[in-house]
Amino acid sequence: MDLTDWMYILYPYAKSLHIMAVLSWMAGLFYLPRLFVYHVEQAEKVPESLAIFVTMEDKLHRLIMRPAMMVTWGAGLFMVFTPGIVDWSDLWPWSKAVAVIGMTWFHYWLLQRQRAFSAGENALSGRRFRMMNEVPTLLMVVIVVSVIFKF
Repeated sequence: MDLTDWMYILYPYAKSLHIMAVLSWMAGLFYLPRLFVYHVEQAEKVPESLAIFVTMEDKLHRLIMRPAMMVTWGAGLFMVFTPGIVDWSDLWPWSKAVAVIGMTWFHYWLLQRQRAFSAGENALSGRRFRMMNEVPTLLMVVIVVSVIFKF
Protein backbone atom coordinates (compact mmCIF):
# COMPACT_ATOMS: atom_id res chain seq x y z
CA MET A 1 0.00 0.00 0.00
CA ASP A 2 1.19 3.49 -0.75
CA LEU A 3 0.82 6.69 1.27
CA THR A 4 -2.48 7.66 -0.38
CA ASP A 5 -4.04 4.32 0.58
CA TRP A 6 -2.97 4.85 4.19
CA MET A 7 -4.40 8.36 4.16
CA TYR A 8 -7.79 7.01 3.05
CA ILE A 9 -7.68 4.33 5.76
CA LEU A 10 -6.78 6.89 8.44
CA TYR A 11 -9.21 9.55 7.19
CA PRO A 12 -12.24 8.54 9.36
CA TYR A 13 -9.98 8.44 12.44
CA ALA A 14 -8.61 11.89 11.65
CA LYS A 15 -12.12 13.20 11.07
CA SER A 16 -13.33 11.78 14.41
CA LEU A 17 -10.33 13.23 16.23
CA HIS A 18 -10.89 16.56 14.48
CA ILE A 19 -14.53 16.76 15.59
CA MET A 20 -13.66 15.90 19.21
CA ALA A 21 -10.84 18.44 19.28
CA VAL A 22 -13.06 21.15 17.74
CA LEU A 23 -15.69 20.54 20.42
CA SER A 24 -13.10 20.92 23.18
CA TRP A 25 -11.53 23.99 21.59
CA MET A 26 -14.90 25.66 21.08
CA ALA A 27 -15.92 24.96 24.67
CA GLY A 28 -12.83 26.83 25.81
CA LEU A 29 -13.36 29.67 23.33
CA PHE A 30 -16.88 30.13 24.71
CA TYR A 31 -15.96 29.73 28.38
CA LEU A 32 -12.76 31.79 28.69
CA PRO A 33 -14.39 35.14 27.80
CA ARG A 34 -17.15 34.36 30.35
CA LEU A 35 -14.46 33.75 32.96
CA PHE A 36 -13.00 37.13 32.03
CA VAL A 37 -16.40 38.76 32.58
CA TYR A 38 -16.65 37.24 36.06
CA HIS A 39 -13.01 38.10 36.73
CA VAL A 40 -13.57 41.77 35.90
CA GLU A 41 -16.79 41.98 37.89
CA GLN A 42 -15.42 40.14 40.95
CA ALA A 43 -12.20 42.19 40.99
CA GLU A 44 -14.15 45.10 42.40
CA LYS A 45 -16.23 43.07 44.87
CA VAL A 46 -13.96 40.26 46.09
CA PRO A 47 -10.28 41.05 45.45
CA GLU A 48 -9.13 37.78 47.07
CA SER A 49 -10.91 35.81 44.31
CA LEU A 50 -8.54 37.13 41.64
CA ALA A 51 -5.92 34.41 42.18
CA ILE A 52 -8.59 31.76 41.68
CA PHE A 53 -9.67 33.31 38.36
CA VAL A 54 -6.06 33.59 37.15
CA THR A 55 -5.53 29.89 37.95
CA MET A 56 -8.77 28.82 36.25
CA GLU A 57 -8.02 30.88 33.14
CA ASP A 58 -4.47 29.58 32.90
CA LYS A 59 -5.47 25.94 33.28
CA LEU A 60 -8.33 26.26 30.80
CA HIS A 61 -5.98 27.69 28.22
CA ARG A 62 -2.92 25.55 28.88
CA LEU A 63 -4.56 22.17 29.53
CA ILE A 64 -7.64 22.27 27.29
CA MET A 65 -7.68 25.04 24.71
CA ARG A 66 -4.09 24.95 23.41
CA PRO A 67 -3.91 21.15 23.01
CA ALA A 68 -7.39 21.09 21.45
CA MET A 69 -6.43 23.80 18.97
CA MET A 70 -3.26 21.94 18.02
CA VAL A 71 -5.13 18.65 17.47
CA THR A 72 -7.86 20.49 15.54
CA TRP A 73 -5.27 21.98 13.20
CA GLY A 74 -3.27 18.76 12.87
CA ALA A 75 -6.23 16.53 12.08
CA GLY A 76 -7.73 19.22 9.84
CA LEU A 77 -4.56 19.56 7.81
CA PHE A 78 -4.33 15.77 7.49
CA MET A 79 -7.84 15.77 6.02
CA VAL A 80 -7.10 18.70 3.72
CA PHE A 81 -4.04 16.95 2.31
CA THR A 82 -5.84 13.63 1.79
CA PRO A 83 -6.16 13.49 -2.02
CA GLY A 84 -9.61 14.06 -3.47
CA ILE A 85 -11.23 15.33 -0.26
CA VAL A 86 -11.14 19.09 -0.87
CA ASP A 87 -11.82 20.78 -4.19
CA TRP A 88 -10.09 24.14 -3.88
CA SER A 89 -11.97 25.48 -6.90
CA ASP A 90 -15.08 25.62 -4.67
CA LEU A 91 -15.73 28.57 -2.36
CA TRP A 92 -16.45 26.59 0.84
CA PRO A 93 -12.88 25.51 1.70
CA TRP A 94 -11.75 29.11 1.42
CA SER A 95 -14.56 30.47 3.59
CA LYS A 96 -13.86 27.76 6.16
CA ALA A 97 -10.13 28.46 6.06
CA VAL A 98 -10.67 32.19 6.65
CA ALA A 99 -13.03 31.45 9.55
CA VAL A 100 -10.60 28.94 11.11
CA ILE A 101 -7.79 31.49 10.85
CA GLY A 102 -10.17 33.99 12.50
CA MET A 103 -10.86 31.46 15.27
CA THR A 104 -7.12 31.01 15.77
CA TRP A 105 -6.64 34.79 15.91
CA PHE A 106 -9.40 34.95 18.55
CA HIS A 107 -7.65 32.19 20.53
CA TYR A 108 -4.44 34.24 20.60
CA TRP A 109 -6.35 37.43 21.43
CA LEU A 110 -7.77 35.59 24.45
CA LEU A 111 -4.27 34.43 25.38
CA GLN A 112 -3.09 38.05 25.39
CA ARG A 113 -6.04 39.03 27.62
CA GLN A 114 -5.24 36.12 29.94
CA ARG A 115 -1.63 37.29 30.22
CA ALA A 116 -2.85 40.81 30.99
CA PHE A 117 -5.06 39.46 33.78
CA SER A 118 -2.15 37.44 35.17
CA ALA A 119 0.00 40.58 35.23
CA GLY A 120 -2.81 42.62 36.80
CA GLU A 121 -3.01 44.83 33.71
CA ASN A 122 -6.47 44.14 32.26
CA ALA A 123 -7.95 47.28 30.70
CA LEU A 124 -11.17 45.83 29.25
CA SER A 125 -14.65 45.87 30.75
CA GLY A 126 -16.99 42.96 31.37
CA ARG A 127 -19.23 44.39 28.65
CA ARG A 128 -16.40 44.24 26.12
CA PHE A 129 -15.73 40.60 27.01
CA ARG A 130 -19.46 39.83 26.66
CA MET A 131 -19.39 41.33 23.17
CA MET A 132 -16.22 39.45 22.20
CA ASN A 133 -17.86 36.24 23.38
CA GLU A 134 -19.98 36.38 20.20
CA VAL A 135 -16.96 36.17 17.88
CA PRO A 136 -16.54 32.36 18.07
CA THR A 137 -20.28 31.90 17.52
CA LEU A 138 -20.20 33.88 14.27
CA LEU A 139 -17.09 32.06 13.07
CA MET A 140 -18.62 28.70 13.99
CA VAL A 141 -21.69 29.49 11.85
CA VAL A 142 -19.46 30.24 8.84
CA ILE A 143 -17.45 27.04 9.37
CA VAL A 144 -20.44 24.74 9.83
CA VAL A 145 -22.45 26.22 6.94
CA SER A 146 -19.38 26.03 4.68
CA VAL A 147 -18.76 22.35 5.47
CA ILE A 148 -22.39 21.21 5.36
CA PHE A 149 -23.52 23.06 2.22
CA LYS A 150 -20.18 22.93 0.35
CA PHE A 151 -21.09 25.93 -1.83
